[in-house]
Amino acid sequence: MIEADRPSPEAFLRQAAQEGRGRLKVFLGAAPGVGKTWEMLTDGRHRREAGVDVVIGVVETHGRRETEALVEGHEIIPRRQVDHQGHSLGEMDIDAILERRPRLVLVDELAHSNAPGSRHPKRYQDVEELLGAGIDVYSTLNIQHVESLNDVVASFTRVRVRETVPDSILENAEIEVVDIPPDELIERLKDGKVYIPQEATRALTHFFSKSNLTALRELALRRAAQAVDAQMLDHVRSNALAGSFAVGERIVVAVSELPVAAGLVRAGKRLADALRAPWTAVYIETRRSQAMTDDDRKQLADTLALASRLGASTATVPAASVVEGLRSFARDARATQIVIGKSARPWWFELRHGSVVDQLVRTIDDVAVHVLPGEPDAKAAARPKLAIPGRWGKPAHYLWSLAMVAVMTALGRLLIEILDLGNISLLYLVPVMFAAATFGLRAGLFAGLASSLAYNFFFLPPTGTLTVNNPENVVSILVLLGVAVVTSQFAARVRAQADLAQSSARQNAALASFSRQLTAAPDQDVLMQAICAEVGRLLDVRAVLLLPSVDGPTLRAAVPPEDRLEQIERAAAQWAMDNEQPAGRGSATLTASDWLFHPLRTTRGVLGVLGLTRDDAREPVRSDQVPLLMSLLDQASIALDRMELEEASLRARQVDERDRLRSALLSSVSHDLRTPLTTILSAAQEMRRHPTAEMAGTIETEALRLNRFVSNLLDMVRVEAGALPMKAEATELFDAAASAAHDTRASLAGHEVRIDINSGIPLVRLDPVLLHHCLINLLDNAGRYADPGTPITIRASRTADAILLSVIDQGPGIAPGNEKRVFETFTRLEGSDRAKHGTGLGLAIVKGFAEAMGLSVEAGNASDPHGARFTIRIPEALIVTHPADEDIS
Repeated sequence: MIEADRPSPEAFLRQAAQEGRGRLKVFLGAAPGVGKTWEMLTDGRHRREAGVDVVIGVVETHGRRETEALVEGHEIIPRRQVDHQGHSLGEMDIDAILERRPRLVLVDELAHSNAPGSRHPKRYQDVEELLGAGIDVYSTLNIQHVESLNDVVASFTRVRVRETVPDSILENAEIEVVDIPPDELIERLKDGKVYIPQEATRALTHFFSKSNLTALRELALRRAAQAVDAQMLDHVRSNALAGSFAVGERIVVAVSELPVAAGLVRAGKRLADALRAPWTAVYIETRRSQAMTDDDRKQLADTLALASRLGASTATVPAASVVEGLRSFARDARATQIVIGKSARPWWFELRHGSVVDQLVRTIDDVAVHVLPGEPDAKAAARPKLAIPGRWGKPAHYLWSLAMVAVMTALGRLLIEILDLGNISLLYLVPVMFAAATFGLRAGLFAGLASSLAYNFFFLPPTGTLTVNNPENVVSILVLLGVAVVTSQFAARVRAQADLAQSSARQNAALASFSRQLTAAPDQDVLMQAICAEVGRLLDVRAVLLLPSVDGPTLRAAVPPEDRLEQIERAAAQWAMDNEQPAGRGSATLTASDWLFHPLRTTRGVLGVLGLTRDDAREPVRSDQVPLLMSLLDQASIALDRMELEEASLRARQVDERDRLRSALLSSVSHDLRTPLTTILSAAQEMRRHPTAEMAGTIETEALRLNRFVSNLLDMVRVEAGALPMKAEATELFDAAASAAHDTRASLAGHEVRIDINSGIPLVRLDPVLLHHCLINLLDNAGRYADPGTPITIRASRTADAILLSVIDQGPGIAPGNEKRVFETFTRLEGSDRAKHGTGLGLAIVKGFAEAMGLSVEAGNASDPHGARFTIRIPEALIVTHPADEDIS
């Protein structure tokens, strides 16, 4: 049944996205102590011995001697030290690895959370950056850290893991399961090979029970099998390989608008649970779908919603026939089992239309088909016949068909002298094809019958009657009628397929437009308004969105705007939130409400409810709109979930940054206030006994230092508040540099300040006070970190579109990768020349003042002589071109 087809574009796109990226291999274990790190290091050693450039990014040995022995011989990238709440934490140095560019890097504990202030909050994000740079990564992970299994693990271990890794990380990774039997792991734990004895005893009575370890082992094996199965399917689809590749079970449940379909869904759920297999409920949309009543469409929507609640994926597939659609979908999904119901039909119905089940079984070779009985005969007979509105078409359709026959008849009478009767009969195929393609099968059959009669009456002797004298002409009439019937069938089928394709294309276009609108939303308020606006536009309804709160459902967005909802509407919204089921008008609960509320469900629960209503008091959603609404609700739920997670992540980063700033501020205040105050107190006590000019000078110097520190704090507050007073005027850069050098002569004692600004450098329109502060902080920074006795240079140069004003020292310089971090508030980087005493505010103030004046500032290293270079870039727009018109500062 499965035959070679064209390669899957989606699989090709996923493969193309991996081009140029490094490969990730994850050593997956059921629990700590199974040997993941040992296995990773062993594989890394084998790769290194094979000539591959391998380094260790980070490995946690936990004091295990056998693990430490495997680390020996590997090149280890030194960890980057991060200050957090007075402690120095070692994290993986991404920049050092990127600069080193090995072929393979070993990174332990993929789910690890980085210290606040790191580039990424999670280690798996560090790994993503390394993979994006084309570096292969080996990493380790325990099954309880996989995001989708977090709740499952917590349900039986009673331990909820906070550090999780998204399932998407595993989708493109090679997975090696590191597995040992639970009894052996427990013995390792008792022998102290996993934890120290005190922790091991506690672990044995809690997390490391045999039942827990067995369940975790099964989860690890099944998750690895799922990942391998998904990768295998991608390979099969991208290479258009034939076959179902039934290494893992994949179930498809065929549903319809009949009530028996709900039983099929439940049976499919039981089968999927027994086999632990993914499953999909699919509806095949054919020409018959256009004849469904509102009740049928509602029944179908309820069945698909039931499947979704039970954990199935759902799909609606347009096709010429049910059998063709099921075969195509099963081929694309690589299904191994199909669940289908057999309706109780009269023998004459199956003789006329055929049996879907029989055709499916005959045409499928390598897929198991489970057939469930449908309604009993009595019940099927009692089922009301479908009322198909407009089944026979409009009278105008038949009139147009008759008119086309008349036109062909007139044309035939004109051509009777030059065409024989056989060719004239072909003219009547034109109205048949036109009527069938335009108006449907019955109009085509009508046109075929009318054409046969017209051909007999006007062209076959004796003309003017329906009598046929020649037996050959009888055959001609029958052939014409047969050709007309067959042509009508084909034309009507093509028309029906075109209608289905057009309907599917409209729905896909609507969903694509909806997705684009949601993706473009910058924040939650705009997103919720976009959801209401798009749903209202696509379904022609009024829409509201409510979120849960301590005071009940809170109205957050509405199109058109709504000020308030009645008590019954709020009760329906609350019920929908609590029970995760629709409530209100058109549902089975609280039908007195004018609004229909649908819950927005995700794996994290109900995020809110979407309410719909119409001004004309009709049902909020037509039955044919239900599938589109379900798709819109799914997309809206995902978008809201993504936005909430992004905002939660932002809040977490802000809290971490606030903690970092608080710790840095306390550190700075305790050091940079205490030191000068101690000096001042000591000098004052000494002066009380022996007054000297030297003591007075010391007090003055330290007081100035203290004053500068407080000024920097105030300046930083003004920068962050956007409250900088600014008065731009024409400024001479040489004079600004000389003034700054004069004011910092005390802190630059022992350093010569060289000003390399020639007379050809034009004036610039800047605030001279803010520029003075920038230069003072840069010179103070240079004096603090330059080697003793070395000069400090202030240099200006002109480029095609800017003036570059640089302060250059001669010292160790800035470590690679820290060029931007030096401008962060309270940043004093370890392992570089930026680690010496200071508040960590000076360079942040430089950046804030420069940007306030429309300038940019960057840090780097000078090569000859070596040292740090800080450059202020003054753009062309701030360069004075007509000095005569300016007041020079």
